[in-house]
Amino acid sequence: MAQDDRPLLRLNKGQERRLKAGHPWAFGNEIAMKPEYRHLPPGAPVRLEGDDGWRFGTFMFNPHSLIAARLLDRDPGAVIDAAWVRARIASAAALRARVIDGPFHRLVHAEADRLPGLIVDRFGDMAVVQANTAGMDRLLPEIVAALTDLLPLRAVVARNDSASRLHEGLSERVELLAGTDAAAVVEEGGVRFPVDPLGGQKTGWFFDQRPHRDRVAALAAGGRVLDVFCHTGAFGLRCAAAGAAHVTMVDTSAPALEHAMAAAGMNGLERVTTRRGDAFEVLTAFGQAGETFDIVICDPPAFAKSKKDQANGLRAYGRLARLAAPLVAPGGFLFIASCSHHAPPEMFAAAIAEGVQRARRDARIVFAGGAGPDHPVHPLLPESAYLKAQLLQLL
Repeated sequence: MAQDDRPLLRLNKGQERRLKAGHPWAFGNEIAMKPEYRHLPPGAPVRLEGDDGWRFGTFMFNPHSLIAARLLDRDPGAVIDAAWVRARIASAAALRARVIDGPFHRLVHAEADRLPGLIVDRFGDMAVVQANTAGMDRLLPEIVAALTDLLPLRAVVARNDSASRLHEGLSERVELLAGTDAAAVVEEGGVRFPVDPLGGQKTGWFFDQRPHRDRVAALAAGGRVLDVFCHTGAFGLRCAAAGAAHVTMVDTSAPALEHAMAAAGMNGLERVTTRRGDAFEVLTAFGQAGETFDIVICDPPAFAKSKKDQANGLRAYGRLARLAAPLVAPGGFLFIASCSHHAPPEMFAAAIAEGVQRARRDARIVFAGGAGPDHPVHPLLPESAYLKAQLLQLL
C-alpha cells in the first residue's frame, strides 16, 4: 500500500513525547480514534503523526489490541512488501552470523529486529515461526518466502499458539508452512538434542539459556548435579557431557523426562537418572534425606505470568532458593533463573538473597545475566529483557 493510500492516524494532544524519544508503540488511548478506524483490517499499515504534525513513520495498526500501533519503519512512505521483509530478515541473520557460532539460534527477536511480534528460531535446516501480532500474521507468506530464499531450509513450522495472539484477536494454530518433515535436532556444546517443533513447548527449544548452560556446564566436571525443572534435560545433559560424576534430572512431566533420557541415549551419556515429581516436594525430600550436590540448577517456568501474580511469584522464587540452598555442598553452586517479565531483576535478586539467607547459607554471586546475544533487546523496551539468572557459590 502506497503512502497516500494509507490511513493517517494522529495521536491525542500531549501524547507525542514518548514516541518522539523513539518508543516503537502507541497505545489505543493515545490515538485520536475515529469510528472508521475500528473497521480497519487488523495489522494493516498506517501512517502515524503527532497532534503537532510530527511524522513518526509507518506502523501496523490493530484496533482490537491494547498496543494499537507498532512501528514498522521510520519512513512514512515505506513499502511493506516482500523486499522489505527480506531485508529485515537478512539484517537479523547477519547479526546472528557475527554473534553466534553455528545455525542453531534465535534468528528474529521481535521489535529488536524491527519485526514487531515476530519470533523465528533456527534449527539448522528447519525454522520455527511465531507471529504474535496481526501485522506479522498478515506477512507470513512473505516471511516464509524470505526465510527459504535466504537460508538452506527444508522446512518451516508455524507455532502460532501463544497467548499473546489472543490479545491480537488471532486464532491459535500449529502447522507446517513449508516442507514435509519438521523433525529437528539441536546441537549445543557437543550434545545433540532431538526437538519436536510441532508438539513441544513454545518453539521447541530455549535458546535464551544457552550462555548459562555453557557457564554451568564448565563447572560440572567430577561433580554431582541436580537439575530441577529439567524439561527435556538441556542443563543436566550439558553437565553430563562436560564430565559430571552423576546428574539427577527432576520434572513433573513424564514425556519430558522420557525425551531427556532419549537424548542421553543418543549421546551415550550414562551417568544420568530422572525423578518425576513436584520440584518443591522433591527438594524438600532431598533436604530431609541430607542429600547434597555440587551444582543445583533451578530453571522454573514463569511464576509471575501477570502483574497480579507478582507478589506470589516472588515468594515462590524465594521459597525455591530456600529449599535448594541446603542441598548445595560447601563451595558448590546454585543456578537459579526466572523467565517472568513481572519479576523485575532487582526484586528477583532480593527474593533469591532472602531465600538463601533463610537457609542460613553464606553466598556470593559469581554471575548475573540475561538471555544470549541472539535475543537482542530494543533500547526503549527494557521489559522485553524477560530472562534473568544468578549463579551463586554457597560457602
